[in-house]
Amino acid sequence: MTTAPLRPELASGTWVIDPVHSAVTFSVRHLALAGARGAFAEFSGHITVGDDPLTSEVRAEISIASLNTLNEARDGHLLSPDFFDAAAHPTAVFTSTGVVQDTDADYVVKGELTLKGATKQVELKLTYNGTVTDPQSGAEKGGFSAVTEILRSDFGVGTVMTLPNGSLALADKVRIELEIEAALTT
Repeated sequence: MTTAPLRPELASGTWVIDPVHSAVTFSVRHLALAGARGAFAEFSGHITVGDDPLTSEVRAEISIASLNTLNEARDGHLLSPDFFDAAAHPTAVFTSTGVVQDTDADYVVKGELTLKGATKQVELKLTYNGTVTDPQSGAEKGGFSAVTEILRSDFGVGTVMTLPNGSLALADKVRIELEIEAALTT
């Protein structure tokens, strides 16, 4: 008896991110006590996989105005010039510059993140979760999980306010998590 591999090989071609079945979330410590969380509802992108996965390319865009922290007043403040300045900088863009294999299904995707007019190098720790044929659409779907951490100060997002105990009112380090489902188009 033969069994299918747990993680079938990822086919070369262009994989388009399915925003309905994907998520872009972030978390940051507030008052050094608890994590504040949020998400972006509108994003798009593609992964171009080469015959050698290490030659793959990724490009993604996030609509800053789609930010949602489940608190309307906080969302308004975060979208203001104090933080993201969504009116002047409506889109965040990630463009990969290289891929390095970490383990069997894990990769480091190196690239440039442009946020609020600043472009910085970031590394996404990416796990390939496998592929499957979607029984409803018949499309070949691939799954990926990724995480990175950035510093708000690198992008001019927010200010640094120190509490009397020396802690930051809002941590500089922001954790970004991605759950991506993408469909093979070519």
